[in-house]
Amino acid sequence: MKMAPFLIFLILLLSSCGGLPAIKKPAYLSGEQHSDCPSPFLKKPLRLIHAIEMKMGKEPRGAVIGVTLADPATRFISCAILTAEGVVLFEAQAAPSLKVFRALPPFDSLDFAQNMIDDIKLIFFAPGGKMLAGGTLEDGTEICRYRDEGGNWIDVRAGIAEKIEINKYSSTGILKRQIKLDRTKGNIYQHIELTAQERFNYALTMTLLEMEPVESELLKEDAEGDVK
Repeated sequence: MKMAPFLIFLILLLSSCGGLPAIKKPAYLSGEQHSDCPSPFLKKPLRLIHAIEMKMGKEPRGAVIGVTLADPATRFISCAILTAEGVVLFEAQAAPSLKVFRALPPFDSLDFAQNMIDDIKLIFFAPGGKMLAGGTLEDGTEICRYRDEGGNWIDVRAGIAEKIEINKYSSTGILKRQIKLDRTKGNIYQHIELTAQERFNYALTMTLLEMEPVESELLKEDAEGDVK
């Protein structure tokens, strides 16, 4: 009986914090993952190569190639941005600390590097922190809500026009990232749309070119400093 007031408070908090959509029919409240939560995240280490179209505001800013190595077990990330001709514009890893190996303008700010790593984690890794609530929204969309170690809210939603949506909100409920994954393409990572709400808003459209499994031992070697 002592838990009832806390659960009622938590439901109200999760339904009213800033711009967070209200969970109308909460199915569970817990710090544990539930098997019916939408989960488009990596289950094993992969190397993914995407063609990336970039926009700053509404203005196109060109296209690049993105190469990502990611291990969900260790949360290791290695990433690079290349031109179509193969020139490396940016290269970094997080294992877990951030190391930048190459950064040419306009990719040469530390904020860019950290934001890029955070965006990759948001797309490919299950949210850190705790799953706090799950259920359905008013339109019947399935949702699970997490709060990460930094106090941000992360909603993972399914049933939106054949898409899975990952939304990241600040601690006060301001939408910071919106990611849409298309479930109709056969591969959930075939088409990815990312919209970022920052001082300078930007958007990425990612089209998968190649994907292959990677031995976790190779990623471990990278984490120990063997990246060339």
